[in-house]
Amino acid sequence: MTHAKRVLVSGAGGFIGRWSVPALLRLGYEVHAVLSGNASRDVPEQLQGAKIHFANLLDDSLIDELTRAVRPSHLLHFAWIATPGVYWNSEENFRWLAASERLLRSFRAQGGSRVMMAGSCAEYDWSRVEVCDELSSPLAKTKAATLQGAAAVTRYAACKIALQAMLADFGREERLSTAWGRIFFQFGPHEHADRLVPSVICNLLLNREAPCSHGRQVRSFLHVADVGEAFAAVLDSGLEGPVNIGSDERVSLADLVERIGRQIGRPELLRLGARPAPPGEPSLLVPEVHRLRDEARWRPRFTLNEALGDTVAWWRGRLLGPAGAARHE
Repeated sequence: MTHAKRVLVSGAGGFIGRWSVPALLRLGYEVHAVLSGNASRDVPEQLQGAKIHFANLLDDSLIDELTRAVRPSHLLHFAWIATPGVYWNSEENFRWLAASERLLRSFRAQGGSRVMMAGSCAEYDWSRVEVCDELSSPLAKTKAATLQGAAAVTRYAACKIALQAMLADFGREERLSTAWGRIFFQFGPHEHADRLVPSVICNLLLNREAPCSHGRQVRSFLHVADVGEAFAAVLDSGLEGPVNIGSDERVSLADLVERIGRQIGRPELLRLGARPAPPGEPSLLVPEVHRLRDEARWRPRFTLNEALGDTVAWWRGRLLGPAGAARHE
């Protein structure tokens, strides 16, 4: 008999996945956290209280072995390629698309009843939409459509779009409850140092200039712990279909980095306009969050300033240590 609230969390050692585990434990789930077969055996502290599994989910035989051993009632799927600067057009996106479908079918074969998978705001057609609504905004076009003049879509976005469509179809055919979380923008402890927020924080903490683009782009940010908690809340709610995972607070990137500068006390080191903005990047890209807010009844725990303060404190401890002197690693 499958446990009524036994959840398998793939990518549980990742930037977002690890933060879903404490929330799931608080909601009464028996959590089985899957870490990459290549991962270090050092288990993230956020996974305390979960049962840990090491498995390469790109290996079909290991997927079946895992689902037979766990027999989960719920699946929360984060595992995917996420290397900055690489994941957008890597061939590995296609491998993860196939592995995700295999994991879904294996989960269902073992009696699973509820699935949520992680998508992305990159699924939306950024050339046609600024405020993204899950139920009405157009998605990016496939390769066939780009031949007719539409903007090209990355392999990452194409594979996420394909997986969401497959998940919805499979759920209808199998009478399986499914949800899909479209993640917008987040930051927090353990983020890759090359990303915007940690790169600015690290430069300022080390008394270096922080080159940025013009900063006029307007976005929606959440602390990564709130992103993980939002996924747990939606999984537990029974809400179906695509759900934007983001904040209804809009902030320009210039405002964001200036807040960092004020918190650290080195705003004079910010260099807005020193880097070109990425080509094709929309000036406004924010989520409509009525489903997350009103249907899942979820609210973020951190304000934007609190989220920045927590992240600055984490990086300060990592870079400077308790004595405040720069570490040379």
